[in-house]
Amino acid sequence: MPDRIRLDGRVAVVTGAAGVIGTAAMQLLAERGAKIVAVDRSKEELQVATRALPASAQPLAVTADVTREHEVAGYVRATVDRFGTIDVFYNNAGVEGDIAPITRYPLEAFRKVIDTNVIGVFLGLKHVLPVMLKQNRGSIINTASIAGLIGSPDIAAYSASKHAVIGLTKSAALECTSTAVRVNCVCPGLIDSRMLSAIIEGRNPSAAVPEGKIVERIPARRLGQASEVASIVAFLASDEASYVSGSAYTVDGGRVAS
Repeated sequence: MPDRIRLDGRVAVVTGAAGVIGTAAMQLLAERGAKIVAVDRSKEELQVATRALPASAQPLAVTADVTREHEVAGYVRATVDRFGTIDVFYNNAGVEGDIAPITRYPLEAFRKVIDTNVIGVFLGLKHVLPVMLKQNRGSIINTASIAGLIGSPDIAAYSASKHAVIGLTKSAALECTSTAVRVNCVCPGLIDSRMLSAIIEGRNPSAAVPEGKIVERIPARRLGQASEVASIVAFLASDEASYVSGSAYTVDGGRVAS
């Protein structure tokens, strides 16, 4: 059966491109035929992440901080200058922040999480949407989390920020009504990643937690892989999802349903 989820010739911008999920998404989007613009604030990590992309992806690496509006406008401008368009925007950059109860959570640490996870997503929408609305086509996928659907101790700032991402996604989707621009989000669960390790270590600073203890709460009985999140991103980016907008897709092995 031929692969129907193709992105041949389309231009995809990925923020947080040097992270495990961003890198997996870039690789899959490139395999599907997309040209890739990789955005991250670490130049060195960005170079490593883009090195494995195929030449057909014509990768463009742009160092930018998603919390700074002029730098967001800059990566959008760089993309349009190079490729003339933006067809797919994976608005993915995010941080977990400090791991602490609300009563001990530093205000500046809380603001840092909101700046990256909410303001960064907002600024991406603000500057990419005009490009897509002008051409009357495009797919935006924001990265939320199952922490945006349920509460979770010691990561209140992260949870609040991901609830906000889901709200931004739904609002942006409605603002694009009657156009061919779609806005959705993915809600990863416990994905094998640096971020998950940091959260687990932050909650258990004095003892290692066996993986079996972690996965026993997941119906699938295993951690998710970044490639599994990337598969949903690729679907939402494609014409196969042409009737999907304003949705939050969980990629969590059934965790939220349990």
